[in-house]
Amino acid sequence: MSFAGKKVLVLGGTSGIGLAAAQQFHTAGASVVVISRDKDKVANAAASVGDNCTGETLDVLDMEAMRALFAAHAPFDIMVNAATGGERATGPFAKMDLEGFRGSFRKLWGYTNSVQAALPHLADDGNMVLVSGAPARKAPPGYAAISTVGNAVEGFCRAVATEIAPKRLNVVSPGIIDTPMFAVDGAARDDFLDKATANNLIKRAGTADEVASGILFVAGNPFVTGTTVDVDGGMLLP
Repeated sequence: MSFAGKKVLVLGGTSGIGLAAAQQFHTAGASVVVISRDKDKVANAAASVGDNCTGETLDVLDMEAMRALFAAHAPFDIMVNAATGGERATGPFAKMDLEGFRGSFRKLWGYTNSVQAALPHLADDGNMVLVSGAPARKAPPGYAAISTVGNAVEGFCRAVATEIAPKRLNVVSPGIIDTPMFAVDGAARDDFLDKATANNLIKRAGTADEVASGILFVAGNPFVTGTTVDVDGGMLLP
């Protein structure tokens, strides 16, 4: 799939799934802008992607700064948002600090900000991709906040896609993916991922590149909009 001549903005593009997507778009011929809150990570990520990739520093919750940044890079063809927006609350709902639960919605607010800010500058045949997660539809115990936010992201996509056509909006939903998001390392990390994927049809964690391939699929297929594409190793199936 070629993205030659296309300009792609990737929020959360300095690590994990976002960085893998930036690298794949670049390999496919696009000019890429990686965007994140961390200035050092932005510089390192842009350098790792290669020529024809630049970096910008942005907090996705700062709507005015986002509008200015998008206007500065207009016009563009694709906007990908893989930014978490902040911390994600986990643990039993009955004992959860509800401030943490509400704080998990920073991801949704970052997504809504980016979609609205991108629309005036998006090519008429352009598209946007958001990243949800398998817990939206199959939440293990302790994932109530993450599941609820994921449901909101996927519902938001379906609702907004009907308003913005022929511009497109889609969601890619990963399962358990081996990315820097997991804090543990070494044998403890391997043990966690093995247990977390033991009931999957594909009994291993996915890779950031595998999810990024899903992002490029929906970005490059002009007949896909308002949908969620699962890249989860069969996690949603019984």
